[in-house]
Amino acid sequence: MTGDEIRQKHRQYLMPATINYYQEPLAVESAKGLTITDADGREYLDFFGGILTVSLSHANEDVNGAVRVQLDRLSHISSLYPTAPMVQVAEALAGIMPGDVSQSFFTASGTEADEMAVMLAMTHTGKSEIIALRNGYSGRSALAQSLMGHANWRILPQQIAGVKHAVQPDCYRCPFNLKYPSCNIQCARDIENLIQYTTTGQIAGFLAEPVQGVGGFVVPPKEYFEVAVGIVRKYGGLFIADEVQTGFGRTGDHWWGFQHFGVQPDIVTMAKGIANGLPAANCMTTPTIAKSLPRLTLSTFGGNPLAMAAAKATLEVMQREDIPARSARLGARLRAGLEALQVRFPSNIGQVRGLGLMQAIEIVVDEVAGDRTPDAALTARIFEAARAEGLIIGKGGRWGNVFRIAPPMLIDEAQIDDGLAMLERALVAAKAR
Repeated sequence: MTGDEIRQKHRQYLMPATINYYQEPLAVESAKGLTITDADGREYLDFFGGILTVSLSHANEDVNGAVRVQLDRLSHISSLYPTAPMVQVAEALAGIMPGDVSQSFFTASGTEADEMAVMLAMTHTGKSEIIALRNGYSGRSALAQSLMGHANWRILPQQIAGVKHAVQPDCYRCPFNLKYPSCNIQCARDIENLIQYTTTGQIAGFLAEPVQGVGGFVVPPKEYFEVAVGIVRKYGGLFIADEVQTGFGRTGDHWWGFQHFGVQPDIVTMAKGIANGLPAANCMTTPTIAKSLPRLTLSTFGGNPLAMAAAKATLEVMQREDIPARSARLGARLRAGLEALQVRFPSNIGQVRGLGLMQAIEIVVDEVAGDRTPDAALTARIFEAARAEGLIIGKGGRWGNVFRIAPPMLIDEAQIDDGLAMLERALVAAKAR
């Protein structure tokens, strides 16, 4: 099929709410390594990895080979039956998870993993109120929509009354108009006010992304989680670290994003990069908390043998390549290149931020003049110009004015440099219009 044929049938047979990037949606035909090829034969350098899901590389031979072998052996059976791939992945994850978080419940999506985490927090504590963050993203279910702190993606009004939203830890757009570090981490300390004034005073838990993903790769102050989690535990709650986008070495130096902030979660959720693109997710917790579920549960597609074979192979490659160290090293190169672009375009690149191979630039009207108004129009022009250059990047942020840059983590130095050059040309072209 040609690109036009795919786009026409997409418009005809898929719901219009199924969002597509670009004015003319990009119909992808194949991908290998870091190269995406569209249905008309044009190639692109992938700097977004299918929303941080292709964690290694497209069509990675180690992962694909493991899936082929598994496909001929066992493709599906459900979580009602233990299988070798599922228990092997669970054991491997326990080996890279700090603390006593060692027992898994596999699902097919991050939304389901977050649902399981909230259920565990409620059953373990006997409480029902949950603290989430403004600007956070948790998925598409009714509960996930209630956890959502991001109007752009909330389809339904609040469905779960017990969810309360704390202010986001965003030093660039501080909700209190304070400056770090003299702010005394007010964004975290305000959680105590939220609990005291809007809850019963005892909560089930606090769910947060270590770095907000859809929200625009917002990195909190280094002290944020230590203060916030301390308050949450003071009022009886558990800390749920949503590692759906930050996990598996993406943020550099560590396997998990929370490790940058000196805290130990009670529950950890993960998805996306766990299986290099196959649908797999997991909710992990301690044996004590795991025992608190009062009844039986299962997941039809959780722990699917094909997904688990992919996850096992993905983890083996990650360990062989020392992905946390690799992401730190290559992330520093990417960050330096983005900061060089900020020097060249100081008015419109308001902030460069991120950790490891999870970097972002925020586009504003005129940072030099002190105008941090999100510039959605310029963002759209840069986005289209980057595609024209052959570069795929992501968007995010409350106003859609943040470029999310998170390539597959087997990227090399030359590809980083190529992508930065394409992005620079896109900025020049968009500014000239």
